[in-house]
Formats: sequence, C-alpha cells, structure tokens
Amino acid sequence: MRSILEIYTLATGQAHEVLAVDHRIEAPNWDPSGGSLLVNGGGRLFRVPLDAPALTAVETGFANRCNNDHGLSPDGKWIALSHHTDRGSEIFRMPAGGGVPVAVTADAPSWWHGWSPDGQRLGYVAARGGRKVIDVYTIAVEGGAERRLTRGEGHCDGPDYSADGSLIYYNCDRPDAGDAHAQIWVMRADGSGQRRLFADKWVNWFPHPSPCGQHLVYLAYPPGTTGHPADLPVALVLCDPDGKNRQRIREFTGGQGTINVPSWAADGHAFAYVRYEP
Repeated sequence: MRSILEIYTLATGQAHEVLAVDHRIEAPNWDPSGGSLLVNGGGRLFRVPLDAPALTAVETGFANRCNNDHGLSPDGKWIALSHHTDRGSEIFRMPAGGGVPVAVTADAPSWWHGWSPDGQRLGYVAARGGRKVIDVYTIAVEGGAERRLTRGEGHCDGPDYSADGSLIYYNCDRPDAGDAHAQIWVMRADGSGQRRLFADKWVNWFPHPSPCGQHLVYLAYPPGTTGHPADLPVALVLCDPDGKNRQRIREFTGGQGTINVPSWAADGHAFAYVRYEP
C-alpha cells in the first residue's frame, strides 16, 4: 500500500504531492502556523514539515495505539488525540511539541473530531451505556461533564465546527429523515436546529467547513457503501457551507484515512488529504 499526501489549492484548482510513502499514513491536520501537517501511522503521530517533507515522530508517551482522530488546537499549542486503551478509544490532550497525554474523556469509546474555534471545547463521537449507537458529544478541553448533542437518530460521525463556532457539521444515516445511508447534516453548537444540507445517492462522510467560512469539503463514497472503509473509489466534494454548488473536485482510491479530521489551512486557501495506491 502506497500513501500519497497531497494539498489541493482552491485558487488554482490543482493538487500537488507533498509526500509519498510505502505504508499507510492517514488523516492530515494542518498546523495553524502553516508550516507542517500532522498525520498518524502505525499507532503513532508524525509531523510532516512542508519545507522538507518527511515523517518526523511526535513524542506521545504511552499513547502508541493512536487512531486517525487527532488535531492541533486553533492556537497550535495542543494536540487532541484518540488512543486505544483496554476500554477502547479514549481522548487525550498533550502539548503540541510532544509529551505525556492527559485524559479528557472519562468514558469510552470516544473518538475526537474537532476543536471549537475559541479552543475551549472538543467535538467528538462516542457510544455510551453499552449501546452501539454512535452520537455526537462536546466537552471542555480540560474534561468534565460531556454534552450529548444527538440522540440515536442514526449513526453520527465526523463533527467539525464552523468558522464562527456557532454550528457543527456532521454526517448521519438518519432513518427518520429517509436516509438509508450517510448524508451531511448541520446543527447549532448546542445540538438544536438539526437539519440535512442536501440528499443525494452518494454515501457522504467527514464534512469540514473552511476556517474562512466560505467552503465545505467532504468525502463521497459510492452508493451502497457501509460505514467508512478504506481503499474504495471515492471523491472529494467542494461546496458552499449551505451545501449548494457541489463539485466533485478529486476522484481517487481512498476513504478511511483520507480526510477523517479537519485538514484546511488556517486561512482556508487549501486543504490536505491522503489518497492510496495498491
């Protein structure tokens, strides 16, 4: 398996290769400073400096089973990561330069997906009480009481905050809305006002609004796809924040690992993703 880390620039409508490796890396997240990308691979986290692309390991202490749900805080000082313990995936916070992670969530399983723009809250998905239904939650970055935003309407995933922090975008296969497969939804940051942006035949995951507030990018799987598997023919779709003017801008082999977490540059001029070759 070959992983190709790329950046798509909106002004040119072109993508360029940053780094290619002969193993799986996933989920690029852009440092707010603009100088590097954060990815995972083999249970570890790595920085990829854009001026000299290479995998540079981040010290994560005991967290050596990291999945692809990780990201830097808006001020670039912290990393939120999801690490598999004997209870399942749990969310931790650690200094961006590396260090010993500190637990944020008290319950498992929990998978991180987004920082609020003010850096005060984390958006994530979790299953609670022995249930298998995945819902959207938020929590203060220091931990404490979690706030449940969805209530088992369907499998929800990929929550990410809008540029002003007032909205959370996510995907959900919500039977009560007639959705037999994942579509893109949005709600207020307190969980109210849930609404579907649009409906189409594609299986749509991981919506990411741009930090400039002008765009939304998400991953479209082929019709009939279950979950968010790896190594399928997928497309990156760019649209307005309200779901209008959708354009399939890139098509390749990908899926799990392509854009699981926010991957926009801080000014919204470009975003990063990973595609794969056998």
